[in-house]
Amino acid sequence: MDSLWQRNAKMTGFILLGLTNDPVLRIILFMIILFIYLVTICGNLGTNILIRISSQLHHPMYFLLSHLAIVDVGYSSSVTPNLLVNFLVEKNTISYPGCAIQLGSAVFFGSTECILLAAMAYDRFIAICSPLLYSTKMSTQVCVQLLIVAYIGGFFNASSFIISFYLLHFCGPHRVNHFYCDFAPLVELSCSDISIPAVVPSFTSGSIIVVTVTVIAVSYIYILITILRMHSTEGRHKAFSTCTSHLTAVTLFYGTITFIYVMPKSSYSTDQNKVVSVFYMVVIPMLNPLIYSLRNNEIKGALKRELARKIFS
Repeated sequence: MDSLWQRNAKMTGFILLGLTNDPVLRIILFMIILFIYLVTICGNLGTNILIRISSQLHHPMYFLLSHLAIVDVGYSSSVTPNLLVNFLVEKNTISYPGCAIQLGSAVFFGSTECILLAAMAYDRFIAICSPLLYSTKMSTQVCVQLLIVAYIGGFFNASSFIISFYLLHFCGPHRVNHFYCDFAPLVELSCSDISIPAVVPSFTSGSIIVVTVTVIAVSYIYILITILRMHSTEGRHKAFSTCTSHLTAVTLFYGTITFIYVMPKSSYSTDQNKVVSVFYMVVIPMLNPLIYSLRNNEIKGALKRELARKIFS
């Protein structure tokens, strides 16, 4: 073990191959992704600020949404700045500790988002299936407990990836065929036994995905049953409309995760993997505030009231 750490300590770092070598395409992608990143920062921070200053949005669902916005900023920021640098330099290198930090932060925010989406599904389940008990079952204390579970779950999953990363021995070449330090291409570069370092992160991340997908699926099955039992068409529409934003976000996030981590690797290329990774790590964090604001009347109403207050004050 000591010799392994000593050998890895001598490493200067890795070379990230990025998305493309075409100089024209690199400039175009730089402009597009920079724009997406700026919209991500402004949209998510704006959503977070709006929820905190608007008393009409001081509800459990929006409390969880405000933390989802923070996590989205962290998730995108874990890879996007380095990706932008990759477009501007001839050879993008990242140090050995820097690679571990990037891997850990991406896993932390990604895992936390999974658990937060499950918590939001549970919130919708209580609101629709047990509305009279909503204030009790989704109290401030319960919301805080759900957040603690989300962040601790993300921390433990990230820790398993970082520890496994440090257990890998790299002989070279240290060229990562990706735009960030993703674990799979790092494992491919390893020249040591990968049985334990590869299995442990797969188990921890797989457990989080299975548990969260189960919570989301069971919640929406009960929600669907409850909605179908409603006699009022207006009641059905109102109940379903409160779930559409969350369902859209869940479908986008888990759809891309399924492509990356569930489908057989032989069914898609490395380049397709990179494109899908850009979508769920860069694009989806930008889409989430748009999805929740454009499809949510309460957020649109709160935004109009706050803007009117600022303009006419």
